[in-house]
Amino acid sequence: MKNKTRIILMAGVIAISAAFTVNVAGGKYMTKNGKVSFFSHTDMEDIKGDNNKVASVLDSKTGKMQIEILVKSFVFKKALMEEHFNENYMESTKYPKSKFDGKIDDINAIDFTKDGTYKSTVSGNLTIKDKTNSVKTNGTFTVKDGKLNGKAVFKIKLADYNVEIPAVVKDKIAKELEITVDLDYLALK
Repeated sequence: MKNKTRIILMAGVIAISAAFTVNVAGGKYMTKNGKVSFFSHTDMEDIKGDNNKVASVLDSKTGKMQIEILVKSFVFKKALMEEHFNENYMESTKYPKSKFDGKIDDINAIDFTKDGTYKSTVSGNLTIKDKTNSVKTNGTFTVKDGKLNGKAVFKIKLADYNVEIPAVVKDKIAKELEITVDLDYLALK
């Protein structure tokens, strides 16, 4: 009797595991704690801002992805940098969010059911302040134990997004920033 119970339980666990794998393979992934950082390097000063409250949704069937960033959630080493970033450069009261609306270009290159590291370009529209531009970069997607991580690094020019740098500090802020994206997704059930 005990063996029959074990076999039934094992069959149930296998069936549930298979159903979960199918759901993940055809489903959506989400994070509310993604990370986006930017880095500015000049001979005068390095500036780094980190945001650990980035929201994103990814559709594993179509490759569509959306990322939304609350601008005021960027944290800096110096409080004065944070204040200038929000008030002078990003005008975060007027433009509270930045967003990316795009896709993984070769979604079929990623096997969401199999542990591994996969590469594909990511392209779409990046909106910062009141300006939207097309961007494209290489992305790395890692599937491990049913979880998904997406990473990408790209560069943007501040002038392309109407971010004006006052002449008095123009030598302290790079004209081009490096943006790093690191998203740990969980499968939506």
